[in-house]
Amino acid sequence: MDTLIVWIVVFTALGGVLSVLAAAGFLLLPADARTRLLSPLVSFAIGTMLGATFLGILPEALESPGIAPHTITMAVLLGLLVFFLLEKMVIWRHCHIDECEAHGGDPHPHAIEQAQRVAAGKLILIGDGIHNLVDGVLIAAAFLTDIHLGIITSIAVIAHEIPQEVGDFAVLLHSGYGRGRALWYNLLSSLTSIVGGVAAYFALSLVQEAVPYVLAIAASSFIYIAVADLIPGLHKRTEFSATLQQIVLIALGVTVIAAMRAVLH
Repeated sequence: MDTLIVWIVVFTALGGVLSVLAAAGFLLLPADARTRLLSPLVSFAIGTMLGATFLGILPEALESPGIAPHTITMAVLLGLLVFFLLEKMVIWRHCHIDECEAHGGDPHPHAIEQAQRVAAGKLILIGDGIHNLVDGVLIAAAFLTDIHLGIITSIAVIAHEIPQEVGDFAVLLHSGYGRGRALWYNLLSSLTSIVGGVAAYFALSLVQEAVPYVLAIAASSFIYIAVADLIPGLHKRTEFSATLQQIVLIALGVTVIAAMRAVLH
């Protein structure tokens, strides 16, 4: 068996399992401890994602032979716009009826709120499965470019998956799932990353010229998640100590990626 496919399977599986187990362990902590740790985790994840993007993924994509740099940056730009539109469509479709400006209307009875909670749990599992499938494709594309880049990309994926899985668990528990059932379903949805990785290995290895563009989409995905979804949450804490902590942890995330890249190369 090609050792490359082994690397892809191991790291896509590792990412899914570790993120779910870390999130499950996080939820076992007391509520005040979870509150204290979530913001540092998010800050560190932002650093790893931006570090992986600008120190690893984009340089590799831009250095691809035979491809003009502006075509890669155009792919990144288009990726950012696509992720914006996808998120906007999800907000329009699934926002809360009694709060959403798009839907309007008066508050609805408790029965509808409960139905929304159940639906939210199902949507989280479907969305998480698709998201992890895409993560598997991105990891495979990185490994097909360079094993070291694959490892760095996997670390960034794991780092941003942990805070996300914590949020997913909270939604599932809020939707009426027990802890064991929520853990099992979330683990299954996380393992779709293996499917994405294996499928991408066989598809992208046949069409190697597509790899730089997949890396560009990976870069736009990391940039969008970090800048549009994670950083705004940090701005809710404006005190100097919190801001300093966020800057230090973001820098630490970037430093970890830079150190990993230096060691692996």
